[in-house]
Amino acid sequence: MAVARLHAENRQIINLRALRQIKVGSDLGFRGKDRIRSSTNLMGEEAPEYVLNSFELAACDSESTGCRTATTVGNKMYVVEGSEDGSKSWINVKIFDKLTRSWVFPTVLGIKPVPLKGHSALLLKNGQLLIVKMDSTLDGCIWFLEVDSPFVKEQKKILGTEVVAWSKGVIGNAPKPIVISGPSGVGKGTLINKLMKEFPSRYGFSVSHTTRAPREKELDGVHYHFTERSIMEKDIRDGKFLEFASVHGNLYGTSIEAVEVVTDSGKRCILDIDVQGARSVRASSLDAIFIFITPPSFEELEKRLRARGTETEEQVQKRLRNARAELDEAKYPGLFNHILVNDDLESCYENLEKLLASDETADPLYQSSVKILKAHVSGMESKADHRTLIHCSTSSTNAATHSLLMLDTSSLKGGAPGRTRGLRVYALGSLGDGLNGI
Repeated sequence: MAVARLHAENRQIINLRALRQIKVGSDLGFRGKDRIRSSTNLMGEEAPEYVLNSFELAACDSESTGCRTATTVGNKMYVVEGSEDGSKSWINVKIFDKLTRSWVFPTVLGIKPVPLKGHSALLLKNGQLLIVKMDSTLDGCIWFLEVDSPFVKEQKKILGTEVVAWSKGVIGNAPKPIVISGPSGVGKGTLINKLMKEFPSRYGFSVSHTTRAPREKELDGVHYHFTERSIMEKDIRDGKFLEFASVHGNLYGTSIEAVEVVTDSGKRCILDIDVQGARSVRASSLDAIFIFITPPSFEELEKRLRARGTETEEQVQKRLRNARAELDEAKYPGLFNHILVNDDLESCYENLEKLLASDETADPLYQSSVKILKAHVSGMESKADHRTLIHCSTSSTNAATHSLLMLDTSSLKGGAPGRTRGLRVYALGSLGDGLNGI
């Protein structure tokens, strides 16, 4: 779909103000034709008939009393609805196809934003819906639902069905993860250990998943995330893993969420994976630095492998075959950002430090505190240059404070099924001193 068409749809939806995005609940009911018509005319503008018909169909389809929004992209209307039933919160996404006049229930990827008692929605130009939760802290209220992004289009081809994908919005950038690859025996493990020992608060490892049983003294969530094979296979199909492999009948893999957890803490996540795994990460939405460690010569690599004395001749020959294949693959254009020759360990380590230090400096992540806003979002307006105005209010012991936030989405990075980073938020009114520094 052309960007211009998306923009036209966006302007039409914004002008309706029904998609504030229509806060549907006990106040509007969302159960009958008359009430639906009144909700689409909140700002004195009559909605086009096809929108009214779509809302009527949506109303007849569900008995939900929670919040619902409906956003049109081309010939499809994406309905997002959420509610809280006792101790359980839920959120659903469904698609109304205007051509076939039928409902489609897509495969939903990524981690969902729950609870979702209420929200506003807005169509962006890049095939994403901006979802802002009501009654939520600032660092947890911004989400994206990708409906026509490159990731979603690729997953549609793979899965052969309609796909949407959730991604949490994060204010500011974060240190880029580091993918380090190299053949067995090249010394990459020693380099990583030196880096972790010297800078324990700067770098961190993601915890891998595996379907094998825990060994003695191994802790779930510390050494590995131990999981069932059926669960991990489903998560792999749902695109939640950066890379995975089957080893001796068990699955091992690195999930996107495991990497994002390390990044959320403000640390640079280090991934020690083979070249095939690096290819998988490169093909994902993860914004990372790719480094390949190579030996000064193949003969030197063989010498180091034999000097370890830990493998049989058969194992050495297998590692050498794999090493030769990895060295060839590493030359593929666009796979690795940097190639370091480990001819001398100390010299190579110094070069690795300099490389990482010269990498672009990320803005510090926004960290919320209990004193900073739990804002109630009442609506959004689209502005030029990737800017969106968010109408919100906060309540205190004295009185409610109304204000505007400006959300800048011009520098977004990453995306589903991981985080969408690079958001900028500016307070345009008196929403609290806690926002002044964002």
